[in-house]
Amino acid sequence: MRVSVVGAGLGGLTLAQGLRGAGIETEVFERDPGIAARFQGYRLVLDPTGFQALRHCLPTRWHALLDEIVMPASAEQLVLDPQLNEIGRLGAGRTGIVVDRQVLRHLLLTGLTVHTDAALTGYDLAADGRVRARFAHRDPATADLLVGADGITSAVRGVLSPQTAPTDTGVRFVIGRTPLTDEFTALSKAYGSKITGNGVSLLLGAMRFRTPPKRAAEQLAPDVTLPDIGDYVRWAMILPPDTTPNTPSEDPTAQHAVLSRTEGWHPQLRALIRQADPDNTTLLSIRVVEPGERWAPGPVTLLGDAVHATSPTGGNGANTALRDADLLRRRLTEAAEGRRDLLDAVADYERQMFAYGAEAVRTSLERLPAFAPDAKLA
Repeated sequence: MRVSVVGAGLGGLTLAQGLRGAGIETEVFERDPGIAARFQGYRLVLDPTGFQALRHCLPTRWHALLDEIVMPASAEQLVLDPQLNEIGRLGAGRTGIVVDRQVLRHLLLTGLTVHTDAALTGYDLAADGRVRARFAHRDPATADLLVGADGITSAVRGVLSPQTAPTDTGVRFVIGRTPLTDEFTALSKAYGSKITGNGVSLLLGAMRFRTPPKRAAEQLAPDVTLPDIGDYVRWAMILPPDTTPNTPSEDPTAQHAVLSRTEGWHPQLRALIRQADPDNTTLLSIRVVEPGERWAPGPVTLLGDAVHATSPTGGNGANTALRDADLLRRRLTEAAEGRRDLLDAVADYERQMFAYGAEAVRTSLERLPAFAPDAKLA
């Protein structure tokens, strides 16, 4: 069996690692001109389902390394005012495993065949049941299954299910990261909480590595090369719907847009924003993709944000993509071993994925008004 995965994000790479471990020939095609063409960092909180799905898809020899580069997540989820006084609670504290997206992606890339500058332009179904993927800057690739793991603007979805399209909630947010130094000790109670004022919400999350990733890989898995990064604070400011950042004309950056909205806030919050890495501070929109009607069964399917993109306020996007990867890995392994037909295996994956994927999107949208009360959810 041969599988073509379009998209080198976490979901596609996790699937590729899982299939590689099962002896299934897999190639990954990425539209970016290079693996490091754009920054894909920041921390993620993985719930038990997502973390176990990830472990199931990784070689067991890497499990010790994975455990060394994550940290437990535990936060009270308070609501704080701009001076860090408690004014409410978001709900029950959240627990899980915190991992850095950039570090995890480098781990997942290890040993895989990844073709960059490979933007999908379409695909054709052959008479023998296989699928031929076409790309803008490389030769076509033929496989028994084509998996679209190419994100919210999925080119695979555009052909397979053109009626399924992203919905813009109107909410924008600025996300950044700042090295975690002793200067920010007083902010510890704000990690995992929401700071609200001036019509915006600021969210903070700490990333502390048990062992620096580069050193951990050298000690525990010499075949893996991980980035040389240290502890940091990930922060995100959620802006009111349908607004653009108010940026000073002399410095119209996303970083200064946040500073312009935090005049008079706690000095350590202001320092946190000022000391952020400007190259890794960016303005993003919150869009979702809700699974619609099932497409006709065949040798093409979707995974992750390509079929069920969630609002980040749900904290379940990466977890759901990892769940997809593990489920599809298991079904394709059964097909490769002759225990079930390939199309039946894919259909069973899609049936389950549509159900929990739709629930993940719904849950994330239900939580969005707590951070952006006027978001458009219809």
